[in-house]
Amino acid sequence: MKILLAIGAVIAGMLLPAQPATAAKEPFRGEILRIDSDLRKRMSGSSWHRGCPVALSDLRLLKLRYRDFEGGVSRGFLVVHETAAPRMVKVFRKLFNAGFRIRRMRLVDAYGADDHRSMNADNTSAFNCREVAGRPGVWSRHAYGRAIDINPVENPYVSGSHVSPARGRPFASREPLRKGMIPPRGHVVQAFASIGWEWGGFWTGSRDYQHFSASGD
Repeated sequence: MKILLAIGAVIAGMLLPAQPATAAKEPFRGEILRIDSDLRKRMSGSSWHRGCPVALSDLRLLKLRYRDFEGGVSRGFLVVHETAAPRMVKVFRKLFNAGFRIRRMRLVDAYGADDHRSMNADNTSAFNCREVAGRPGVWSRHAYGRAIDINPVENPYVSGSHVSPARGRPFASREPLRKGMIPPRGHVVQAFASIGWEWGGFWTGSRDYQHFSASGD
């Protein structure tokens, strides 16, 4: 019973705000875990459902330490495709060592798998079985666990006068560089480029400054 309670507490923590580590000097740590039965139940009918282009068995949970906006070290969670998991740990190790700040990192299920709610909370997230916005029937790369959105408020989607999330409007102008922003020649773009992932900030026309994916879309 004690073991079951301990496992339940860990899984529940994925849906709660990330917990700061005791000291900012804590080293980076990244773990790759299978989707267990408790997390499977939480994701089913939320970020994952029948008909999704990947099975839950193809996904992995990442437990990662990251540098937060308060100058400390926090622990966060992401779900990605199993083939992307080792490379994501490599990327976040580089971001941690470079001192890049992340607001929060919770599973999108904490927001009812609602992409807009997650973005408005400035939440960094990856897997979410959803379609591309404005393109019914077309799966997003997030639905494959092969895309991630980082600090959506500081790195919004910009298309003409439209900015998403709305809280990101002050950051639609990419200068001056502020905490949590992703510049085109900075550590974040370089880290993802090292594993072959492309940045939405390089798109022509609309720009998705928060978005990185294995295919570039």
